[in-house]
Amino acid sequence: MQTLSEKLHRSSQFLVGVELVSVRGSMAGGRAQKSRTFANQLVELPGVDWVSITDNAGGNPQMAPQALAKPILYAGKEVVIHLTCKDLNRNGLESEAWQLSSDGFHNVLAMTGDYPVGGDGGTAKPVFDLDSIGLIALLDKMNKGFDDRSVKTQFCIGAVVNTYKQKEGELLPQVMKLRKKVECGASFIINQVGYDARKVHELRLLMNHDGMEQVPLIGNVFVLNSRTAVMFHERKIPGVVVTKELLDLCVRHGQSADGGEAFFHEFAAKQIAIFRGLGYRGVYLGGLHNGASIEKIMESERSFSPDDWKGFAREMRFSREGEFFLYEEDPLTGLADPAKRYPRAEPAPPGFSYRLSSWTHDIAFTPGRTLAKLGAGACAGSKDPAQGPAPLRALEHVSKRLLYHCQDCGDCSLPEIAFLCPESQCAKNQRNGPCGGTRDGRCEVDGYGDCIWLRAYERLKSEGKEEELLAHVPVLQNQGLRGTSSWANNWLGQDHTRTQQPNR
Repeated sequence: MQTLSEKLHRSSQFLVGVELVSVRGSMAGGRAQKSRTFANQLVELPGVDWVSITDNAGGNPQMAPQALAKPILYAGKEVVIHLTCKDLNRNGLESEAWQLSSDGFHNVLAMTGDYPVGGDGGTAKPVFDLDSIGLIALLDKMNKGFDDRSVKTQFCIGAVVNTYKQKEGELLPQVMKLRKKVECGASFIINQVGYDARKVHELRLLMNHDGMEQVPLIGNVFVLNSRTAVMFHERKIPGVVVTKELLDLCVRHGQSADGGEAFFHEFAAKQIAIFRGLGYRGVYLGGLHNGASIEKIMESERSFSPDDWKGFAREMRFSREGEFFLYEEDPLTGLADPAKRYPRAEPAPPGFSYRLSSWTHDIAFTPGRTLAKLGAGACAGSKDPAQGPAPLRALEHVSKRLLYHCQDCGDCSLPEIAFLCPESQCAKNQRNGPCGGTRDGRCEVDGYGDCIWLRAYERLKSEGKEEELLAHVPVLQNQGLRGTSSWANNWLGQDHTRTQQPNR
């Protein structure tokens, strides 16, 4: 029997994966038994190539995915385990990965994860020690072996990309992060839930253009109903958008005698046909709870003629007013025109804070510069090199607190995010690009304002350097430096930039 990796990379078969959402409670509970029943149905469906099991979906506490996954795996069906960074630090993630490998789970979907919204006694404290890039890099390192004596894992590493973004400064960093995920070891990509064929097409074009045409791309089909459409429209699930036009369509059909079931099944089948027609390697079905619905959807998709997807693509156009696209629209097809890149907006002039920060960094922290050498010497000769001379430490603390709301992490990423602090201004401490959860440029977590990666993109764009935004990836923050001087750590080569600074 072929593994999922072999199916993805050694066959031309159009693949089907189905999401199984974990539940809160033990396997003896009623909700878990319903999930087990669905899992058993998925095992018996020959058209389902793998079952994908969530990890505390939506930021809520749920049963570990392995509990549902083991009977599926032992029954002979391929399983993809979601592994997210919100609840475990890097040690916990490595331990979890070793456990998965030992239990025979070799397919992992690596994600940053949703910000926690629940927990016993209130909302849980998030971890986010790593992000998706750091996790992919960790799993890839495990595949290669940490050293000559290490056992090598065989993970087929998946990643997610969200191109359903409203603003240029949201979308382009997502594209850059996608490239880095592939560079760091992702071997297949699943796109975020969305309902716009033009966006679906331009992601395929982008991957072809950027040398990622051999990376299997899986289309995400979340089967709607009127209640779910309302939830998505109200933006209760980070990164997922249902426009007012699509919402009205769903609500109208939801009032039919069957609750809209026939319409929603056909709608999903049309999405599958579009993904197949545009050269995706398969689909990832979500929002389903029984095998009969899957069979109806796949039967409907099989009933279409080979070119029907082109008409469906003209219908599946639920974008937002003013939404940014990578390519202009082809008026004949309604899809993206590969010959015409979408024009970018003119950059705004850089602000004073950014200009001051950039100038200061260039003269004081560029390796080989006089001030950088003097700083290194002063810190090395101080009583505590990790803190540096007391006056210098006081200047650092006050200036960075005022300018950046510095949290004194000791391993500073300001220069890599256009002098915006991920500790104080990003809910998930994202140091390797944005998560996928922004809402029209705003952080998914209330109180954090505009996404720092959108702001960083716009700052760099003012200097024509926006393509350099993720040149530093991956950053693995050293938590052992917390409370020490980031200036001293940088000058002395103790922080995460040490491999980039050979002059010390």
